[in-house]
This record gives sequence, structure tokens and C-alpha cells, in this order.
Amino acid sequence: MVPRRYTGGCRLQTLIYLLYRLAQFVGFPALFVFLMVRYGRTLPERFGGLPFPVIAPGGIWLHAVSVGEVLSAVDLVKALRTKYPDTPIYVSTATATGRQMAEQKLAEFTDGIFYTPVDLFFAVRRVLRALRPTLVVILETEIWPHLWREARRSGARLVVVNGRISDRALPRYLRFRKLFEPVMEIPHRVLVQSEQDAERYRALGAPHAVNNGNLKYDLDPERIVAPPEVAEAVRGAGKVLVVASTHCEDIDEDDAVIAAWPRWVAEFPDLILILAPRKPERFAVVARKLEAAGFPFCRRSALAPMQAPGVLLLDSLGELNGVYRLADAVFMGGTLARRGGHNILEPALLGKPIVAGPHLENFAEIAAAFTKGRGLRRCTREDFATVVAEMLRAPEGWGERARELAEGRRGALGRTLAVLGAEIEEAWPVPLHPWLFWLVLGPLGALWAWGARRNRARTVARRLDTPVISVGGISMGGAGKTPTVLTLARHFRDPAILTRGYKRLLAEEATVVPRGTTAAIELTGDEAQIFVRSHAAHVGVGSDRFTVGRTMEAALHPEVFLLDDGFQHHRLARDFDLVLLDARDPFSGDASFPLGRLREMPDALQHASAILLTRTERGRKYTALERRLSPVPVYRSHVVAENWVDARTGEPAVLGEERVAAFCGLANPATFWSTLREQGVHPLFRWTFGDHHQYRHRELLRMREHARLQQAEILLTTEKDFMNLPPDIAAILDPVLVFWLRIGVAIEGEEALVQQIRAII
Repeated sequence: MVPRRYTGGCRLQTLIYLLYRLAQFVGFPALFVFLMVRYGRTLPERFGGLPFPVIAPGGIWLHAVSVGEVLSAVDLVKALRTKYPDTPIYVSTATATGRQMAEQKLAEFTDGIFYTPVDLFFAVRRVLRALRPTLVVILETEIWPHLWREARRSGARLVVVNGRISDRALPRYLRFRKLFEPVMEIPHRVLVQSEQDAERYRALGAPHAVNNGNLKYDLDPERIVAPPEVAEAVRGAGKVLVVASTHCEDIDEDDAVIAAWPRWVAEFPDLILILAPRKPERFAVVARKLEAAGFPFCRRSALAPMQAPGVLLLDSLGELNGVYRLADAVFMGGTLARRGGHNILEPALLGKPIVAGPHLENFAEIAAAFTKGRGLRRCTREDFATVVAEMLRAPEGWGERARELAEGRRGALGRTLAVLGAEIEEAWPVPLHPWLFWLVLGPLGALWAWGARRNRARTVARRLDTPVISVGGISMGGAGKTPTVLTLARHFRDPAILTRGYKRLLAEEATVVPRGTTAAIELTGDEAQIFVRSHAAHVGVGSDRFTVGRTMEAALHPEVFLLDDGFQHHRLARDFDLVLLDARDPFSGDASFPLGRLREMPDALQHASAILLTRTERGRKYTALERRLSPVPVYRSHVVAENWVDARTGEPAVLGEERVAAFCGLANPATFWSTLREQGVHPLFRWTFGDHHQYRHRELLRMREHARLQQAEILLTTEKDFMNLPPDIAAILDPVLVFWLRIGVAIEGEEALVQQIRAII
């Protein structure tokens, strides 16, 4: 449950709180209605719109505001992608530069990058409804009350990672401590950079804050490469001084550098200074100052070969770490000005001598440890130029000591991954339905659930002479029943499959297709046609599976019946009930239709003989889910993409570098999009149709035209959809090709499951 909300305190605070809540429930929804009318379904990202299609529920959402937070998240994102290769990962930022850096550093490891919505409940809920994340990770110092609260309400696990509170921010937070207390209770875990930060979080109301170390200590220095163009430009320098992240608060640090330049050049005539202002809006300002001072300089954005002495203005983003590798000494900006400084760990891990001014309050514990261990030399405003010159002249082991101090504090990344992994296993995402949905659809859902229980209790099941194994589910939509039935069929000598033949055009009381023969799709429907063409079993199609089974027993004498989608077919007695749950959304919204997609409530699982979690992801253990399903035996499976098939020839095909698009008509289209992603296929566009969709000629022509406009060479679809395409599909879409995907399932402990089935039947 979400911790209590603050409603007490002084009268003024209470009044502010009540006015804020009034704005929430009156003003903000009105703003949302206006935005919906103005923008329709394409809301701006700041108000909950997403610039990418959602692959599947159950992903990881990392929130990093600024460039620095994005950079600190790079190794964490890479590690999460390695540990959970099938899990969607999304990153949000709050600044344009942060978004730019995320696109540059993280695009290949993530499934979507977007602006964090404004911290209003309706905007945050819209994103949470779309992503349905398992885990929400907040980087460093961001406290967003609505995002935190709604993430917790959605069932996601909320973890603050690499948290810190600076000296500058602490007094402001403490002033409003009573308002922050209930917010700080919301996260499940708070992992901070130092013991001092842990004490500050506890003072604000986060009793479970723990010192986990700084993620930046785990930066791999071997992966830091200097930008080749910059390295070439400064190759002729005798000494390289990097002045990083300068500010212009109470003192303009760029002016201090310009004032010190003549002294440095007098002692080091072959010096090249690399000057990196912290904020992009300062690039042009500093360039004008260097020009006015008459110094020889060039900008990184217009790089040319340099002659020493000279100044290189680093007016780029994301290159500072690599530039440190070129330095003979580094001065860390934000420390002469009362800014609180920046992290010194990157140059320290590279073994560079580091100088900082008196203001490193943002990293007080690191500064104290490095200063005491002689891995960081401090200066004042008055002796700034002198100390930097001494460090260039005689480093005396400062860099080596800095590296040793940084290396001794590694390990935060591993500890963070362990915590995040444990939290993912305990997550239980639920949909955040608007209250109007509950008001209108909730009673209908309760009525549906009552009807399902009544139907199960009152229906009298008839038994066939042959053992019956049911493969079904409790929710509407695909959970992978068709490939599971085919997988089990291969374990029996002479199996038969019973299926209802949903949406077949020519309905007979009993359509029987012996193994190895064919039947028109009009008689079977699309899913049953997959069974027929597989030649894995005899296939019987009809709404009354008992009557179809009797017919097949008389004519074919099968060894066993596999009842497709049979968990709700109570008129036929089963010997074994295998229930499939999609691991990414096991209870389909935790509500009966029409509020959710459940056909039966989860308590019906007590009638299951075994449960198969389908579409499981590598790296996941599903601890909480299996605990909830106990004591029913639980198995796991994942989709296996066997091969692509060319619709023209029916022969296996290979995807190369062609430009592709995709379409499907499934109850759960996200499963197909997810399979494409896992195959490394990124369609130019996706078209989604209804389940069991019968494709019309004009729809196919429109798809062909759209594919040609997008210069797509191949349209990808599923085997089920291929069954619903006309026989002359290749001619209709020519010159665009059509490939369909043949899939199977790999069941962990498959032999144990089969043995359990055989023991019962």
C-alpha cells in the first residue's frame, strides 16, 4: 500500500495542501481534457505521450533528469540489458541536453527514450498505463511526488539509486520536512552514495536509506577513449590541462582561468588548455571572452589543427570523460564558485592529478577521503593559478594515489544490480484504471466473475473413453496455447487435438481431419488450420468437443486428446488441466471482463493440475508469482522463433538487411512485437488488426502502398495471420514480399511435465 499522505502540520501548510488537492481534482483534469481535445491521441511527451510503441508490459523505467545522471546510468543500463536481455528498458529525462545525451549513449540498449511527464497525476498515470513497468528506478536526487506515488500504486517496485542530497539542497528540503516525510516513505529501497547521504535521507523521512556506494566508482577506465579528433588536435602539446565544468555563480571561473593563462604559458610555452563550460548556453559567452582576451583558441565544433600554446573550447556534450585521458592535470570546476563541485571519480580512475577549489560540498565524503589520502589537491581562489602550475610541473604521485582510492571503492554496480533483481522478483504490476472505469465497468466485471463461477459449479461434465489433456488459460487473448499444444503432441504416438474452430465460415457439428490430410480453412478456422498443416496430430473441430471426441474415437482410436483452450469448456471432463499464464501479464489486469481480460478469477487456478508460465524472460525468477500460484506445480516456457517462411513459395527464408514492416491480428499483438525485437528486427511501421482478422483486398492494397511509401521491401506477419490472407497474397502485394514466422515453445522441465501428465492419465 502507498504510505499515508500528509494532511497535518501548521495551518498554512494544511491550507496549501488542500488547495493543491483541489487543483488536482478540478484544475488538472480540466487541463487534461483540453489537451486531449487539442492534440487527440498524440499528447505531447510532457503530458503523457510516448514517441515509440510499447513492446510489452513488465519493463524497467529509469528516470534520469540531467546529463550527469544519464552518464551515471550508462553502465547500469548496460548491465540491466545484459542481465535481462528480453525485458523492455525505457529511459526518461527532464532536460533537452539529458535527452540528447541519452539518445547518444543509451539508444542501442533501450527500447524507448522520452521526456519525463510533468509531475501531475494524470500525465504520470498515462505513461504508467502504457508501460506497465515492473521496476521504476529514480537516479540520484530527483524527488517527484506524483511519479513516486503513482508508480507505487501501479504495483511497480520503486527504487532510488545513487541517491544524494547536496549541502545546497538540504536546507530547502529540511524547511519542508513535514511535506517530504510521506513522500520519502514511498520508495521500496533507497540506495545512496555515502553514509552522509544516508543520514540526510533518513532526516527527511526515509528510514530505509542505505549507503550503497557511488555507481561512478564502477566506471571501467579501459572503455574510456579520447575523441580521435581532439587527440589529433592536441598531439603537439607538451602539457595538456583540462579545466572541467566551469560555472559563473558568485565567481566566474572562466574569468579566473583567463586571468591565470599568461602565467601558465610563461612557464609552459607548449601548453594546451581544454576548457569545458558546464552549461551549453555558456559556450558562446566563453568564446567571446577568449576572443576579447586575444588568446589563440578554437572551438571543438569547428576543430582545426592547434599550435601550442592555445585553448580548445570544448563546446560539445558527452566527450569530457574521454578528454580526461589526454590530460596531464585536471581542475574540477564548480569548486571555486559556490556551486558544490562535480564528481572527481572519472579523472581519478584514469590516474590523473586533480585540483579542486574549496567548494566540493556536493561530494563531501569523497572530497574528504581523497584529500586525506593525497589523491586530491585543494586550492583557494587566491592560489588557484599557483597550485595548478605546481601540479603540471611536479605531479608527485597525485594521480596514482587518486586511482588507488577510486579503485578501492568499486562494487556499487554489483550491489545495485542485486537489489534491483530482488525487487523485480517481488513486483506485482496492476492497471491504473480511471475511477470512471471502476464505476461503470466494475459491476459488470463482478457479474461476469459470478457467472463464471456459477457456470463451473452447475455444468455436468461428460467423459470420453480416451484421456483428455486440457491446455487453456483464465484470460482472453493469446498466451501461447497453440504452440504449446503442438509441443505436447510430439510426446505421444497417436494424439488428437480437439478445438472449437473459432470464426470458421462453414460450421459443421464435427469436422474431423486425420493426421496427414488437409481441410479448407473455411471448415477449421485459422488456429485449427495451423494444427492441420503441422501434421502433428489428428484434428477435430466443433463447438461441442464431447461429440467431436466421440466421432474421433469411433473412427481413429487416438491415444490421447489434447483439448485446445479448454479450461472453460466444462462440458467435457479432463484428466489433466494445464493452465497457461502470460508471465508479462499473468492476470490480465487483475479484473474480470470488461474491466480487465479475465474470463475466470485467479481462484479458479486451484482446479489446475499444473501451470505453465509462457513468454518468460531470461534472467527472471518470478519469485512472487510462483509464491502466489503455490502449491500448484509451475513450469516455464519461452517463445522460440524457428524460421521465416516466404509466402510465395512456402519455403524457409532468411532476413538480411532488407527494410521491413510488420502487421498482425492477434489478441495480444505485443507478443509479436516483442518476438521481433528479440530477433533484432526493427520494423519501419507496425499495423495492428483485431484477433482472427480476415484481411480484405482494400486493406492489403493500402498496406502495400504504405510499404512502398516507406520503402519497405518485406512485410512480416505471424503464421496465424498468414492463414487469414487470401491465396493470391503474393500477387496482391507484389513487389512487396510477405514472410511469416514459424514459432515454437521451449518448456523448462518439459520431460518432468510430460511425466506428470503420463502419471495422471
